[in-house]
Amino acid sequence: MEFASIRIITDDVDRLSGFYETVTGTTAARPAPVFAEFRTATGVLAIGSTATVAMLGEKAPKPGSNDSVIIEFMVDDVDAEFARLRESLAEVLLEPTTMPWGNRSTLFRDPDGNIVNLFSRPAAPQG
Repeated sequence: MEFASIRIITDDVDRLSGFYETVTGTTAARPAPVFAEFRTATGVLAIGSTATVAMLGEKAPKPGSNDSVIIEFMVDDVDAEFARLRESLAEVLLEPTTMPWGNRSTLFRDPDGNIVNLFSRPAAPQG
């Protein structure tokens, strides 16, 4: 088995993919108006319209209701990324902070309320 992607269901694919284009600095692939994806070497973040899960009826995911998943991107410099993005972030949960385990992180919400974590790992010890 191979991990393929995480998909966020939204009422506004254009708005959410535009936000992640700003965060990632890349343009989303848009194979259809109801779908966008960001491919990286380690996985895919997909964004789908509610139309992509309509066949599930009442059991379909509900946009803006995630309260248990954090979308994480590893970056080289958390502070620089935060400075670049700060003006486009409506809700910052944690400004750049060094965590007790050594990672440097900043957490914020995307336009649908999902939590996003930009983090960097601690530098390897010299020696």
